Amino acid sequence: MSYAADVKKELTGLLVHNGNAKAELSALMRMNGVSTLGIDQTVSVQTENAAIARRIYTLLTQNYADIIVEVRVADHNHMSQHKSYGVLLKNKVTEVMTDLGVDPFGLHPEIPARILNQVDKRRSFLRGAFLAAGSVNSPEKANYHLEIFTTHEELAEQLLNIMKEFDLPAKITDHSGGFIVYIKRAEKIVDFLSTIGAMQTMLRFEDIRMMRDMRNSVNRMTNAEMANIQKTADAANKQVQQILFIANEIGDLDLLPKKIRDIAKLRLEYPDDSLAELGERLEISKSGANHRMRKIKELSQLIHDGIQYDLTKL
Repeated sequence: MSYAADVKKELTGLLVHNGNAKAELSALMRMNGVSTLGIDQTVSVQTENAAIARRIYTLLTQNYADIIVEVRVADHNHMSQHKSYGVLLKNKVTEVMTDLGVDPFGLHPEIPARILNQVDKRRSFLRGAFLAAGSVNSPEKANYHLEIFTTHEELAEQLLNIMKEFDLPAKITDHSGGFIVYIKRAEKIVDFLSTIGAMQTMLRFEDIRMMRDMRNSVNRMTNAEMANIQKTADAANKQVQQILFIANEIGDLDLLPKKIRDIAKLRLEYPDDSLAELGERLEISKSGANHRMRKIKELSQLIHDGIQYDLTKL
């Protein structure tokens, strides 16, 4: 089961107050694609998630008396294990749809104010919207992403505004004949899951994200350390080559001034040492060791270019 499926499984098990339940049901009905069937105007809501179908059925029967609701299952094809579920409201259609603020024909996608006139109702509406048309990447993946899809731009804008109220900086993008409201920042995805009541899967997201970020941090530190080691080794190797080149030219390193001679001989003796470590051996600072090495580099370059040099002035 995917992480998104785990989130939805947790959400479909939440108990909600009647007023909040209707806000969730309003989102579930409008965003799953309500359609009218036959001359009796039966309303059908389609979903591929059995738990969501049960959720719609339960919320309808708990909040509206004397209604007739059926759940139908259909196979996509004989070779596939995927099924689709239809929740059919067979009576009191106008009464229920009006109460939920849902236009079965999809001509008026805006959400009535009474559906969203309390904070908990707005939380519930977001929960229903996510259940109906939302998805979220596993925190194990490299890119964090949570989204809700709708075919109506007005509805996307309303979802965006509701999210902003909860300090959830979502964005909207066009996609495949519809609009996606999405969040990319991991900490805000955590906040969204908390807002809609998915506390257990939210904590799991946080645990996995923290472990992932910790591993990434350790890897970055290790890579940086390895890069520094390689950089130090490359620099030390160049210094050894410069010193050997000078020794071959002048015949004896003892001809160098004492400060330059001492660090040159130490570098040949300890080719793996950093400049700081060479400085410690000479009881000088790293910058002092670096200054002397620059003198060796300059002398090597003078010899290479055939320019006259004076060892006493190093």
